[in-house]
Amino acid sequence: MTLRLKAITREDHLAFVRNRRSASHMQLPSWGDVKPDWRARSLGWFDGSDRLVGVGLVLLRPLPKLRRYLAYLPEGPLIDWSAPDLDRWLRPMLDHLKAQGVFSVKMGPPVVARRWSAEAVKAAISDPRAGRLGDAEATAREPRAFDIADRLRAMGWRQTEPGGEDGFAAGQPRYVFQVPFAGKSLEEVQRGLNQQWRRNIKKAEKAGVKVVRGGYEDLPAFHRLYVETARRDRFIPRPAAYFQRMWTALTAEDPDRMRLYLAHHEGECLAAATMLTVGEHVWYSYGASTDRKREVQPNNAIQWQMMSDAHELGASVYDLRGITDTLDEDNHLLGLLRFKVGTGGEAVEYLGEWDFPLNRFLHKALDLYMSRR
Repeated sequence: MTLRLKAITREDHLAFVRNRRSASHMQLPSWGDVKPDWRARSLGWFDGSDRLVGVGLVLLRPLPKLRRYLAYLPEGPLIDWSAPDLDRWLRPMLDHLKAQGVFSVKMGPPVVARRWSAEAVKAAISDPRAGRLGDAEATAREPRAFDIADRLRAMGWRQTEPGGEDGFAAGQPRYVFQVPFAGKSLEEVQRGLNQQWRRNIKKAEKAGVKVVRGGYEDLPAFHRLYVETARRDRFIPRPAAYFQRMWTALTAEDPDRMRLYLAHHEGECLAAATMLTVGEHVWYSYGASTDRKREVQPNNAIQWQMMSDAHELGASVYDLRGITDTLDEDNHLLGLLRFKVGTGGEAVEYLGEWDFPLNRFLHKALDLYMSRR
């Protein structure tokens, strides 16, 4: 059966997502409003009965002085990845985008390949032979994911190699850390936290740390802490306008799509974090904290409040987003991995991002440019 692909309205796109238990926030129509340097398009796949069976948010980045575009589907598209004939889904997309002047397509299949329990990650960190998480024995493997990867390669798709010494790709992280909530009471989730986490939560409560929900007007306080965090953890911070745009776009689509949490102690804001919700999937999106009064444990307090609220919302998974895959003790991101492992969840590896060059010359020129940045 042939699938047709065409542009769809934001309303149809959002209605399709609402009927799914989980979808990346980067595949929502509103995410295009967060990225003004890209041109966003909603695409829909239709079956022989003209029924909408898949959607994708495509971000188009124009090449300077040329009417040619890089197309990017972050953590998408939302199609039937288990279909035996993936080409039936992906070929119409490539044909459509090529007709729009696209020279290269990048996508991130939302397909899990491997999982490591918290115990397996801790063992890997302690093992001097395990230089990277991928070298450690996985707790669970998803055979269909490797079959999908083989089929993508056979179609001409190329897997993007992780960039940077910390194993993060230029796009979205391949490795994330998640806490499964499905079928668990909040008490069971709490029992899954390691002893240090439970102790720190009690310490914060005893010290009088108060975690509150903020609004748009509290974004400047969040951003001040975020910039301080960027200096400490050695990354380039996003401007305040990015978070203001993100709040406006996401909450216009759904008032509860994005939340802001702030941890106060004796009138001072010590930590802040954003939380995103789509269906039964909740993400800890951005976090920020100061070096002051770290002994009152505001970071543990704010995470536990977010986890509690996510559980109350009916989340099946609480997603702490990207982790480094390097297990080098000298790596400054290893401390963040240890912090997330304390939640008792699991490290999850996705298939990563894949490229399809529609114009090999322009695609190679882009690769060369990116390698020299």
